[in-house]
Amino acid sequence: MSEMDELIKDINELAHKQKAEGLTDEEKRRQQALRSRYIEIFRAGFKQELENIRVVDAHGNDVTPKRKKSSNIEN
Repeated sequence: MSEMDELIKDINELAHKQKAEGLTDEEKRRQQALRSRYIEIFRAGFKQELENIRVVDAHGNDVTPKRKKSSNIEN
């Protein structure tokens, strides 16, 4: 199971418990930490996806904007 899958599982368990009986202060802090980590991983993956996008015209030519190409070189 990936870290993301584990985070989702733990977040969901705490959400169900919160609805059913409420959370302790420690559980609330853990829930917030899990959500923060989830967002951090999601953003990193999304950024990676965006960095790998190439724009190709109908003739198969790479027409990725120069600004996009140069930002990939810097990172």
